[in-house]
Amino acid sequence: MPLRWRLALIFALGTALVIAAAGLVFLQRLTAGLDDSLGAILRAQADAEVVRLAVTGPLPPLRPPSARDPDGGLGTGAGAERVAQVLAPDGRLLAFTDGAGRSPLADVAQTRAATRKDIEFTASVDDQDYRMLAVPATNDDNKVVVVVGASTRVADAATAHTRDALLLGGPPAVLAAGLGAYWLAGSALRPVDRMRRRLAEITEQDTGARLEAPATHDEIATLAATMNDVLDRLAEALAQQRGFAADAGHELRTPLTALKAELELAGQPGRTKEELIAAVAATAQDTDRLIRLSEDLLLLSRTDEGRPLVRPEPLAPAELLAAAARSAASRAATRSVRVRLRTDDGVRLLADPDRLRQAVDNLLDNALRYAPQGSDVDVSLTVHGSQADARAVIEVRDHGPGFPPAFLPHAFERFRRADAARSRPGGGAGLGLAIVRSIAQAHGGTAAADNAPGGGARVRLELPLAPGSDET
Repeated sequence: MPLRWRLALIFALGTALVIAAAGLVFLQRLTAGLDDSLGAILRAQADAEVVRLAVTGPLPPLRPPSARDPDGGLGTGAGAERVAQVLAPDGRLLAFTDGAGRSPLADVAQTRAATRKDIEFTASVDDQDYRMLAVPATNDDNKVVVVVGASTRVADAATAHTRDALLLGGPPAVLAAGLGAYWLAGSALRPVDRMRRRLAEITEQDTGARLEAPATHDEIATLAATMNDVLDRLAEALAQQRGFAADAGHELRTPLTALKAELELAGQPGRTKEELIAAVAATAQDTDRLIRLSEDLLLLSRTDEGRPLVRPEPLAPAELLAAAARSAASRAATRSVRVRLRTDDGVRLLADPDRLRQAVDNLLDNALRYAPQGSDVDVSLTVHGSQADARAVIEVRDHGPGFPPAFLPHAFERFRRADAARSRPGGGAGLGLAIVRSIAQAHGGTAAADNAPGGGARVRLELPLAPGSDET
């Protein structure tokens, strides 16, 4: 059901409930008010009859009503709306008003009870309902009972008319409320509908389009601003995706072009055995670069999809760093670069050894690439923080020129290189640090890069310690 219809229905139901509740309260108060008024009338009439009987002489014997004396000896009542009778304690009718009839309005039990205290009851006279009040009185030193009654016809009619008015007027009021709510909802949601149509018109070729936010400073304006923020993020993500695809294509094209050239040269006539061996070796090297690049792209793709990237297990990172340092030292020996290692052997992590080794190898590759000949590359493992939030810190630092200041904010972005002029054979595809950050985040840690105070680039991995570790 559309929101507009739901709002109209809710408003109509709410109006119906309000009218019903207000009507019930009004009817109850009206009934109570009419009842109190009728009781006051009966009390005044009864008090008047008691006083009159106390000061008059003995009541005359009953006689048949006549045109000259229709009231049975009690005096004239207020027409058929009010009646009165005087009864003896044994229930005998002593006097009555016109309309009260010659049958006692109270039975013997009620009459006897009324000789001691006031009682109220209802009775029917000539098919008309009356509210009765019986009170004790005296006449000529004799105990009697005065019974007065008032018709409930007027009160019943007023209550019935009010109830009918509510029943007849309620549905139109509910309908009017629903229609009003439908119109108001349509007016309020009209800007939302415009935004919906505008969003439907925006395509991936029109990523700069934005919604027009109304100058109302209300929820609609907030919604438009939020949607524009979402469009900004989507446009940024789309731009990154396009850049990722373009960079990936460029990085793949470079080794593929070299591979194609090597194969074409190897296929030319007159090539010597040594040239063919060299071509095969170059082809194998280009194939290895393609494999590494595809594996890097696959890892980052799994990160984007939110798929599990690591399989943690308990490990001692000092041993892993020692193995990675030995491997890097053998590669760095040709340039007289020394790899120095300083670790805390008591540190324990819950980490994926393969992924952690991949991250450390990437950091060492970057450091060796920019380390000057004859310099050092420092690798350290320490614990920072208090016991409650202690974290292991793996730091790799070279003593080269350091990161360009403009590169640092983008160091962990994909296809970002400190020296943009370098190609993958010389400087990598710019995925190493992006992979390092993805691996760190998959372990619940962080990665950071800066320039060391004494010179050189520095990259740190901060990882949570294994549960139960007492390192501080």
